[in-house]
Amino acid sequence: MSYRLKLFLAFAAIYIIWGSTFFGVQLALKSFPPFLLSGLRLIIAGIALVIYCVFTRQATPTLQDITKHAFWGLVIFVGGIVFVVWAQQFISSSLASSIITTPFWFIILDRPQWKFYFSSKWIICGLFLSLIGVIILMAFKQARAGSGDETMQVIAILAIIAGSFLWVLGLLYLKYKPSPVSVYVSTPIQMLSAGMFCLVLSYVTSDLNKFEINNVLPSAVYALFYLAIISSLFTFLAFQWLIQVKPPAIVSTYSYVNPMVATLLGWLFANENISVIQLAALAIILTGVLFVNIPRYQASVKS
Repeated sequence: MSYRLKLFLAFAAIYIIWGSTFFGVQLALKSFPPFLLSGLRLIIAGIALVIYCVFTRQATPTLQDITKHAFWGLVIFVGGIVFVVWAQQFISSSLASSIITTPFWFIILDRPQWKFYFSSKWIICGLFLSLIGVIILMAFKQARAGSGDETMQVIAILAIIAGSFLWVLGLLYLKYKPSPVSVYVSTPIQMLSAGMFCLVLSYVTSDLNKFEINNVLPSAVYALFYLAIISSLFTFLAFQWLIQVKPPAIVSTYSYVNPMVATLLGWLFANENISVIQLAALAIILTGVLFVNIPRYQASVKS
């Protein structure tokens, strides 16, 4: 597989698959409480990757590597997955996808890339243009039906913003201070650590008491395995590769495309209406993403 094709497929995965994740979570939450759902999702993905490591005879990590990745797995996945899943009890999937603020956290926290980010007018313009589109999209979204009062909805929004910060913090730390183990070894450690934490949290908070196995819907089970294998495993590995080969702020433009995918899926399968203003917002977001990627296209042409 050529480098350009691999790059295209990786971006397509984080743009489209992660965009569909929010709708998948909405389906899964109909049968699984949030902490249990997050725990099962991460543990299934982690076990699948452990099996792969065994069959491919990956190097065994040291105790230091295990401790390091177990800790940062909590930071990354509790922030990037658990906070979002919990928040979707109170807000719609399309609104949740619109609040992901990773591009701006990457710009703020990724100091080694500041010179590149701030020297390109295309990137700055594109990020702010996409932000405007997301704000418009948020302004015309509604809370999830029967989700409670406005206070919980505000807390849910703040939780997603805080989760984005933790996600970026953890990813940047591992990017600039990598361990000798491969990503196929480090990722299951991170996932299993966060997954077990979620199961404990589910028990301690009585979240587990809301689960009734006899009432589990088939669609929720399908959604769980989609979230675990396709989203958490394959797409996260693609994302891990992308942030190693491309500036993280460019990679993080997935968080601008995801709301479009979530909105379209909500329209197609959840009877959510799309207004003309929302369509205009989606066009603005796409234009912003195009602007952010112009420097990359220019560089590829020169090379």
